[in-house]
Amino acid sequence: GLRQRREVPGKSAVFSGEHFVLEETDWYLLNLFRLWWHYGISFLRLQMWVEEVMEKFMRIYKYQAHGYAFSSLEELLRSLGGEAFVNMTQRSVAEALLEVGVTQRFVDDVIAAVLRSSYGQSVLVPAFAGAMSLAGAQGSTWAVEGGNKLVCSGLLKLTKANIIHGRVTGVSLHSSEGRALYQVHYTSSEGQGSAFYDMVVVTTALHPSRSNFSFQNFEPPIDNFPGTFQPSVTSVVHGYLNSSYFGFPDPKLFPFASILTTDTPALFFNAMDNICPVNVSAAFRRKQPQEAAVWRVLSEQPLDKQQLKTLFRSYYSVQVTEWQSHPRYDSAKSLPPIVLHENLFYLSGVEWVASSMEMIAVAAKNVALLAYNRWYQDLEKIDQKDLMHKVKTEL
Repeated sequence: GLRQRREVPGKSAVFSGEHFVLEETDWYLLNLFRLWWHYGISFLRLQMWVEEVMEKFMRIYKYQAHGYAFSSLEELLRSLGGEAFVNMTQRSVAEALLEVGVTQRFVDDVIAAVLRSSYGQSVLVPAFAGAMSLAGAQGSTWAVEGGNKLVCSGLLKLTKANIIHGRVTGVSLHSSEGRALYQVHYTSSEGQGSAFYDMVVVTTALHPSRSNFSFQNFEPPIDNFPGTFQPSVTSVVHGYLNSSYFGFPDPKLFPFASILTTDTPALFFNAMDNICPVNVSAAFRRKQPQEAAVWRVLSEQPLDKQQLKTLFRSYYSVQVTEWQSHPRYDSAKSLPPIVLHENLFYLSGVEWVASSMEMIAVAAKNVALLAYNRWYQDLEKIDQKDLMHKVKTEL
């Protein structure tokens, strides 16, 4: 019953801190000409690389439709793209793109800008995470009318899940008739509570900066995994853009709805965009550049008053959300496991492959299939080789 939100056109540009290094226009052919003039055929080489990665990645949907699952992230990646996909989690996107002929200038101007906007990090993020981010930047993504959160609430409603409103504090291992039994401990408005389960899926990030619950009675013990998360700040500002800072003294002439940035030390923000409501009516239009509008500013640190004055001539309100949005990809090199114990599974490790809603959805279905196949001992559906051939023969 969910509907796709109507798109509101808006042009993008990449800002270096002093001037725009790349500007989008209303004309598709002119945009292509500008890309070719500045960067040669780097844009085409990038597209071919991303399309090759995505074409192989999309195999996962066929595998899952046939009930196949994987007990580790490495096995999942191998089934899609062989060792090359596993290696893409260990080498940077910059290295991978330079290898296929993309120029350093294109990496510095365009790739860096996209990754600063999506992950708040540099071109040193792993190649697989970079490919997912770049695929999302090519305009094929879309939003749900009313807000993407409706996907989550809709799924919960559809499953008729019994939801306990509480915070989990720990999981302890017990046994019943030779089978593992897990006791989940939690606190709620009614106080302390617990319940026993045959299977448990842990969906929070098991890293020191994010995890605050414990595992008890497990041998060997289950510890937090190495790695830290990237601090991110989202500032939603209702105000008048200071177009002079971007080289447009007359605000009426400012043409951009989205501003990406290069990796420049002097820049204090990663990206900013003129955002639209979650419900876009047929009569909705973007504000004129000289009018007060709602802007979202992404940064690593909260913006101080001087920085807000740099970006806005004046403003009515500022709403700030600080959170740890994505893994800090340079802080860990190994991928976390999926199976923590016999029927205890870990979902969020997939973020260290790539962090997005789609990756989490794929990982969730994999865990569901893996738990089901292990429970019913259908081992022919787990970690199978040459799956493309198997799926074709099943058709």
